[in-house]
Amino acid sequence: MTEIKSKIEIGWNFDNSYTRLPELFFTSVNPTPVSSPKLVILNYPLATSLGLNDKVLEKEDGVAIFAGNQIPLGALPIAQAYAGHQFGHFTMLGDGRAVLLGEQITPKGQRVDIQLKGSGKTPYSRGGDGRAALGPMLREYIISEAMHSLGIPTTRSLAVVTTGQRVIRETEQIGAVLTRVAASHIRVGTFQYASRWGSTKELKALADYTLERHFSHIDEDGNPYLALLREVIKGQAALIAKWQLVGFIHGVMNTDNMTISGETIDYGPCAFMDTYDPATVFSSIDINGRYAYGNQPKIAAWNLARFAETLLPLLHDNEDKAVSLAQDTISDFPQLYHNNWIAGMRAKLGIFNEEPEDESLIEELLSIMEKHGADYTNTFRALTFDSRSDMMLFDTTEFAKWHEQWQQRLDRQKESKASSHQLMRDSNPAIIPRNHRVEEALEAAVKYGDYSVMEKLLKALSCPYAHSPEQADYSTLPTKSDQPYRTFCGT
Repeated sequence: MTEIKSKIEIGWNFDNSYTRLPELFFTSVNPTPVSSPKLVILNYPLATSLGLNDKVLEKEDGVAIFAGNQIPLGALPIAQAYAGHQFGHFTMLGDGRAVLLGEQITPKGQRVDIQLKGSGKTPYSRGGDGRAALGPMLREYIISEAMHSLGIPTTRSLAVVTTGQRVIRETEQIGAVLTRVAASHIRVGTFQYASRWGSTKELKALADYTLERHFSHIDEDGNPYLALLREVIKGQAALIAKWQLVGFIHGVMNTDNMTISGETIDYGPCAFMDTYDPATVFSSIDINGRYAYGNQPKIAAWNLARFAETLLPLLHDNEDKAVSLAQDTISDFPQLYHNNWIAGMRAKLGIFNEEPEDESLIEELLSIMEKHGADYTNTFRALTFDSRSDMMLFDTTEFAKWHEQWQQRLDRQKESKASSHQLMRDSNPAIIPRNHRVEEALEAAVKYGDYSVMEKLLKALSCPYAHSPEQADYSTLPTKSDQPYRTFCGT
């Protein structure tokens, strides 16, 4: 493994603060080189924001780094250790197919992880091959960039390269490596790992590091670890509300897939809901609907309770007092989530102020949508532009009654109808990554090597609130199918 010397030319500005934590939390490991890497997509705007020279990145040196064949100057590659509750069952995990190259310090002074996903075996591979297939890596690229454009905190995708090697899943597939950018990869599962297998001193070191990296701005009020718990709860309450407001279903809300930074991470069997139904599940492995759309807030609260448990030794010397502090803080989550969600729903309906009856108005609309199998995104888009001709629920007497109540509600606020319309435009996307469109792009790329379908989709998704004529085609629904849409982890 050679080290790329052109640090200045490419723009790498690495620091490796995570490696200064106790060795319990990581293992030094290099990516496994591949035979013939080829760049298939590069995120030029993201590269620029990171301070990287995209013209060099798309050449041989950049591709070699994205493939794991060479290490950029200043990087100290590691695989991170963590644990997690997967579908409710606790297990030891870790980066089984990912290597963290280091932390890029951007021109604005931000610190972000640069991670290679699909870069070969690590000590945490648990019998896996450490590799990734092209389709799932392109899916993560599409969905994570769509989430970013929707204004939802998320890890991002810098590049995807094919490896020239095949991976075996149920069939033989094209191998690929994704370069992921994150505020950090510290997870609830990282704290669970420290709590189970580390000492209190090591747990404290992780907590102190996390506070310094993500929450140095907060007022600790004499108990920094309680402040840490509060901030993580606040971040997740805001994040999950944003998911619900656009109909996003993560699919695997295991504790190792919940970040302390409040970013969405690990886009496996994720998808966006078409027909409004709280019971919607897309993941092929979520047989009992644990991570259904309507369950996501409850699962977030459950995951946060597991996080709180790990902090008990730091919250107070007296265990009973520590438990009381944790329980009191966790109990804030439902209201924090609800406040974020109802504020977002008011915005989707053009409502600026608050009235006690708003929640019943919102719930009544959702009930009508569910009853008539209405498309979630297109319903709110139709309300935004008062375009109701092609949706069944708009012809019902119950919707007519609801619409009258909604208009009366808008009339009671001081803001103009024009202001309400603009608020709705800014709050209701014209476009989401429709599942059939994502599959269309993936099939063209993986089967035929045609990335033009994906590039057009990404361009449309980059401005979801533009409501431009060019986006209209991407708002059409899939043709009816006897089989429900299913997604897969791709691991």
